[in-house]
Amino acid sequence: MLSERRQWLLVAAAGVAFGTVAGLAVAGSLAIPDGSGSVRALALCAGSAVLGLAVLGSMVQNERRPAVSPDDVWRTIAAVGGLWLVLASIDLVRAAAATAGVPVTGLGVDRFVEYLTDSGAGRVDGGAWVCVLACTLVAAVAYRRSASWSTAPVLVAAGLALIARPVTGHMAQQPLGSLLNAVHVLAAAIWFGVLLALALTVRGRGAWAELLPRYSQLALWCVISLVVSGVVDGAVRLGSVSALLGTGYGRILLAKAVVLVALLLLARVWRRRWVPGAASHRVSAEESLRNAVLEVCAMSVALGLAAALATTG
Repeated sequence: MLSERRQWLLVAAAGVAFGTVAGLAVAGSLAIPDGSGSVRALALCAGSAVLGLAVLGSMVQNERRPAVSPDDVWRTIAAVGGLWLVLASIDLVRAAAATAGVPVTGLGVDRFVEYLTDSGAGRVDGGAWVCVLACTLVAAVAYRRSASWSTAPVLVAAGLALIARPVTGHMAQQPLGSLLNAVHVLAAAIWFGVLLALALTVRGRGAWAELLPRYSQLALWCVISLVVSGVVDGAVRLGSVSALLGTGYGRILLAKAVVLVALLLLARVWRRRWVPGAASHRVSAEESLRNAVLEVCAMSVALGLAAALATTG
């Protein structure tokens, strides 16, 4: 029989997948995204988790008695990174087939290589894939050797993989557009990813007491960066208030804003109740895990909307 912790982790996996697809479904009812689909959105979730785990590893690296075992961090990065690599590979092949105008089954090696070498989008996608591969391989080797390596290289590689497409998209043509997109993507990924990393690796009440308040402060800065960059990005892309309802991009952006407001209200409740309770050891590890799982499932809806937004004109 599965332990309560494993049951909640299964709920997290299913909830994140369901929430992401639900976000895409909502976006599909408001506009017609250009077909990135659930694979790209789930890859965004997996990549955010890898980034969050790398951030968590950096938070505890220099501590004499870390609240989370480095082996647990590396093992989880390797596992989630493997999932990310599979999703990124599928997405890469699908993008190459779409560019060539053939079904996936009709994509030959020559056309695939041509996409990676001759297409700007292909070079970006290929570079991102290499970063994902590097994250997974480094984590697997570190875990097998029980190495006390810094997770900084994984943090950098995961960050580059996540921002590769956004910084070369529509906003790249605007002054500081790439920078705003990079800030927006990384802020969202860290906000979601670190909390998911805590759910995946933290086991005791004492570890939650130490790490949750630190995450809460980090999340605050992520939310500020997310809101500011999102408002500027949306204003530049839309150009007018009427475009909020008059365009597919605007409608999805509005839905994303509604979900974000709901998440901020939940975060406010957590900062008043859960965070102080956990910090003073008044909240059990099981309750903290449950709260974290519920929040990351809710966040995944916003990530699904964001993935659709990135591919909607």
